[in-house]
Amino acid sequence: MQAELLDIRNHIAQYPPFDDLPEELLERIVSGIEVVYCRAGTQILELGQSNHWLHYIRSGAVEIFRRSGELYNRVGEGEMFGQFGLMMNKKVRFPAKAIEDSLIYKIPDEVFQYLWEQDENFADFVEIEDRSRLRSAVSRREKSNELMMAKVTRLISREPICAPTTVRLQEAARIMTENGVSALLLMDETGERPKLKGIITDRDLRTRAVTHALASETPISEIMTEGLITVSARSFIFEAMLIMLHNNVHHLPVIEGDEVRGVVALSDIVKYESQSSLFLVSNIYQQKHVKGLKKVSKDVRDSFVRMVNEDANSHMVGSAMAGIGRSFSQKLLELGEEELGPPPVPYCFMALGSMARDEQLVVTDQDNAMILDDSFIPEEHDEYFLALAKFVSDGLAECGYTYCTGDIMATNPKWRQPLKVWKQYFTQWIDSPNGETLLNSNIFFDLDGIHGQTELAEQLKTLIAEKASNSQRFLTLLARNALNRTPPLGFFRTFVLEEDGKHQKTFNLKRRGTAPLSDLIRVHALACGARSQNSFERLRDIAKTKLLMEDDASNLRDALEFISIVRIRHQALAIEEGREPDNNVRPEDLSPFERSHLKDAFQVVSNAQKFLRFRYNAGGGRNV
Repeated sequence: MQAELLDIRNHIAQYPPFDDLPEELLERIVSGIEVVYCRAGTQILELGQSNHWLHYIRSGAVEIFRRSGELYNRVGEGEMFGQFGLMMNKKVRFPAKAIEDSLIYKIPDEVFQYLWEQDENFADFVEIEDRSRLRSAVSRREKSNELMMAKVTRLISREPICAPTTVRLQEAARIMTENGVSALLLMDETGERPKLKGIITDRDLRTRAVTHALASETPISEIMTEGLITVSARSFIFEAMLIMLHNNVHHLPVIEGDEVRGVVALSDIVKYESQSSLFLVSNIYQQKHVKGLKKVSKDVRDSFVRMVNEDANSHMVGSAMAGIGRSFSQKLLELGEEELGPPPVPYCFMALGSMARDEQLVVTDQDNAMILDDSFIPEEHDEYFLALAKFVSDGLAECGYTYCTGDIMATNPKWRQPLKVWKQYFTQWIDSPNGETLLNSNIFFDLDGIHGQTELAEQLKTLIAEKASNSQRFLTLLARNALNRTPPLGFFRTFVLEEDGKHQKTFNLKRRGTAPLSDLIRVHALACGARSQNSFERLRDIAKTKLLMEDDASNLRDALEFISIVRIRHQALAIEEGREPDNNVRPEDLSPFERSHLKDAFQVVSNAQKFLRFRYNAGGGRNV
């Protein structure tokens, strides 16, 4: 192949859909290509004119217009246009004009038709639009991971072993031994149909019965676990894994309607979940000292990298990392209480920000706070809670969770307050918002009680859900604040890069990608009174209210997934190469596939911000 044709072939082979084509098809494309140069301002395609070429941009930028003259899209290097007319009647449906000096490869219609008919991936790519291509890219990742596609019922290998709640301790142990199970489901048989009431496990028998030398005739109801956490039979294996991580449970009853289908154990999940995040959490809870936790924390990054290399999606990775971080906090709180004694009044330790949203990665700091019971008396009780907060904060720092530079930690007395004060905080933030409180809203409106009297945190969630949805002024200002961070996409669909500092020639995938998305999703969630915290779950709840159409919610979901997974893979690669992971990416370090679909995802974010501005009348300025 001539050097010039080889250069053309090598260029188009970098970009979808050509990157998946076999060698013989690439050679067929290259052999028929015509090369044209269009100066900026040149009208390349006129509405309705005859067209027999697929146009591929080697360099430059082109604007695509609708019939009405409205701008439809901007395309650049590695992208194509003209395909819709070729698939219809060979007439131009979308006019095209060069907005930069552009070098364009023209691929003959007969070659296009052959590819369209012979290659399914090529056909799918040219038939669907940018957002659908983004959906296709996300779906392809999901299908590559069995955790995402397999239902939890696949793990059920036998009928559930059950007994009535009236059974005695010795009889319960006998039933478990004869059936070779580590968990026994206990049923309330007083009604017309038996109902699941509780569970007893091998560990419960050891810690609650044998350790305390309970009599063999003790009713099992005295030591069983009630208020069970369950999983739906319709759930996927990865959802069961996340439930176990979030709640630190080793057995999950699988429920279908009013019936119990079976029990999924930790060991069942591990057969699929080779990333070891569940094992890591279990190991965290076995530690007796901070030194042990610090040693275990060295495995966090390895677990993260394994999950990424096995094609876990961003929800799985973020939830697993948040579950691990939550477990470190919970174990430190247990160790702190052992050292300091029981708390003088009830309290709730809250995780904030990405941990509360189940969207935490390996580059993270501490964001936490304490809700104290209203019986709290500072002069009598605060010395204890300050010591506990410091114990936890210092321990987290030892385990790799750096101190919050903004001092959003329970060691700050402002964020260690009784419930009534927290209610005043949120009421003031919603009723009388200002610049500082809007910044707080980006952190404190994502909260999760992770230790102690967690119902205190639930009361705050209820307050937020009720008040925020009824305050149009707050939502308007919060929406305006959410528009301060924009995606790094320029006028010509090129990436906008940092111009100076140590991160020059890069863009930040958190600050310019996932953060603007989580900000705008939070506004919509508060507007519709959703109590969910995770951005994917918020989008599900938002779609139910029709505040966003299902297609728009799906586009946001796909954009969040793709930007997040590129950010995750970037951090994992840095760890594998022995570098410190961060969120700053150079475009040249991304694959053509990633560059192309990131542009699609950033365009979704940009369009969503335009709707946010319109929906909440937030166009009056960038600051309060």
